[in-house]
Amino acid sequence: MKATVYALVDELHQICELKNITISTAESCTGGLVSSNITEKSGVSSWFLGGVVSYANQCKQNILKVSAENLDTFGAVSEPVALQMAQGANRVTGSDFSVALTGIAGPEGGSIDKPVGTVWIAWAKHNQAKAECFLFEGDRNAVREQAVMQALKGLIKIIKK
Repeated sequence: MKATVYALVDELHQICELKNITISTAESCTGGLVSSNITEKSGVSSWFLGGVVSYANQCKQNILKVSAENLDTFGAVSEPVALQMAQGANRVTGSDFSVALTGIAGPEGGSIDKPVGTVWIAWAKHNQAKAECFLFEGDRNAVREQAVMQALKGLIKIIKK
């Protein structure tokens, strides 16, 4: 799994350098794992501007400007919140692209509507954003690792467009 993540980070590094673009992250359930995996590679400071670990809703609101209405209406693990997190990361860092993750890694916290393994990932480019819901399987670490891989794959895909 780690070798695959390294390969994705290498590909992301090459694309960002080639296109002269910058990225940022906003992470909740992954607790900074996307940023951590990116920064394991030397030389990424030319394109990786930084990340926000917004685990609590208060942080999502205060730093990323996620609306209280969306948190109350849809919950932290939702499309509107993921979209606002991604857009907030772009705004806070000034990056060209961002990725945001919010989900339920478990083992507790799941429900019938949002079982453990539910993760919303959003990717933003300036004022445009899209999100996708994933249902990952396994324990807490497995869910988080799968989320990191999907986040990186999605970043590469959106940047290549």
